Amino acid sequence: MDSVRSDRASGSRIPVALKILIAGGFGVGKTTMVGSVSEIRPLQTEEILTGAEGADDVSGVEGKTTTTVTMDFGRITITEDLQLYLFGTPGQDRFWFLWDELSQGALGAVVLADTRRLADCFPSIDYFEQRGTPFVVAVNTFDAENRFGPDAVARALDLDPGVPVVSFDARDQVAARNVLIELVEYVARRQYAGASA
Repeated sequence: MDSVRSDRASGSRIPVALKILIAGGFGVGKTTMVGSVSEIRPLQTEEILTGAEGADDVSGVEGKTTTTVTMDFGRITITEDLQLYLFGTPGQDRFWFLWDELSQGALGAVVLADTRRLADCFPSIDYFEQRGTPFVVAVNTFDAENRFGPDAVARALDLDPGVPVVSFDARDQVAARNVLIELVEYVARRQYAGASA
């Protein structure tokens, strides 16, 4: 208690911490994004892909050897007053029972998309739309594999007007940080529009 009083008296503040989900299909780059942008060593729950027939569909990501089985966790400081806690969700259907727990208290979500397997992000989009959770779609470019621009992706996904779609490279720290900033700004715009309506 005394340390809290002395922090307030000395002018230092405890930053606001916001929870952000990083979601999307299997192998789309969620773990990579959290790892590239986190200022702390990220917590990762990667396990070797199972050999069980039909358990892990690696179509389009044949080089992938691991999968997230619980979550990824990282943290990034946006300003001295604002920190984002990042929770990367598992991408495979058999781990979706964890999503309800992970999404509690989340400000919003980044839905990662791969234009080679665009349909894989539909379940994430549906999940957040049904719960009224604000989200942005971030198209992971995978070494210039991005074949479609943001407008084409928004049309293909039948997104509501105003939902941001951005292209980025999940391995690039600055690009991943900009996606997170885009989400925070989008949530702020939605809240302002709701307050002034």
